[in-house]
Amino acid sequence: MVRTVVTGLDGSDESRAAAEWAAREAELRGLPLKLLHVGEPVPELLAQAPLLGAETLQYWSETVPRDAAEGLRLRHPGLEIVEEQRRGGPVEILLEEAEDAELLALGSRGLSGIGGFLVGSVGLAVVAHAERPVVLVRADEHPTEDAVMPSDAARHRPVVLGLDVAGPDDSLIEFAFDAAVRRSTALRVVYGWNLPPYYTYGLSADLNLHDEITRGQATALAAALAPWLEKYPAVEVIGESRCGNAADHLVGASREASLVIVGRRIRHSPLGAHIGPVTHAVLHHASAPVAVVAHG
Repeated sequence: MVRTVVTGLDGSDESRAAAEWAAREAELRGLPLKLLHVGEPVPELLAQAPLLGAETLQYWSETVPRDAAEGLRLRHPGLEIVEEQRRGGPVEILLEEAEDAELLALGSRGLSGIGGFLVGSVGLAVVAHAERPVVLVRADEHPTEDAVMPSDAARHRPVVLGLDVAGPDDSLIEFAFDAAVRRSTALRVVYGWNLPPYYTYGLSADLNLHDEITRGQATALAAALAPWLEKYPAVEVIGESRCGNAADHLVGASREASLVIVGRRIRHSPLGAHIGPVTHAVLHHASAPVAVVAHG
């Protein structure tokens, strides 16, 4: 079965930005694009109300998806676009669609006045439970040209990967290298680490020890990337091993990125799914699209 790039569409600016991003991604991957419109069931009495009658429901369930699809077909004439309408709980349906998707793209509102996302409950729930890559695409209140048709400079910004060298996952790294190849751009790998507790308590004046720890972390990053440099020799890789909070470094790097990629470890526990503090912070504060790749 051929996978598709799936995007949720509800007529909002956020979902339109995500649909545009998903269309370009589908072109890069040579895959069809599925526009998914999820409508929650409306009680019969409410549907008959003057402000939410049959014509209004028909507009949101038929006209909005059709108009969005027509616009995408005009801007992406060679792209196969499939439209589908489903009724039910948005989280459940999006998770079901994600199972057979190459990736799922969702919109997220930009925070007014500062960079970052306002990630809603549906987006967070999908990210926390989906086992396929989920991409959140920011939409500002006043979108720039890049939000619809990005400039060459924006298109060729590096892909940024947040990597934990203590447990690097092959699927996460491969997703990042593949994204860089498809965009013909560089891959910037950011590894944030903290000084050990003993350094803080009594040894902070030892500059030689600090340099030794810094060199050791840089060596660990180089070792984690070495086999991938052989596998993808054409990709320019910029490795950054930096002391400090990993989320802060990734958010800073997102300002010059075309895509930020972070991981989410799949955990099956009674306490439910867990996004992780670094990924959670990046989701809310990055200023570029964020791809969350679930891994074991």
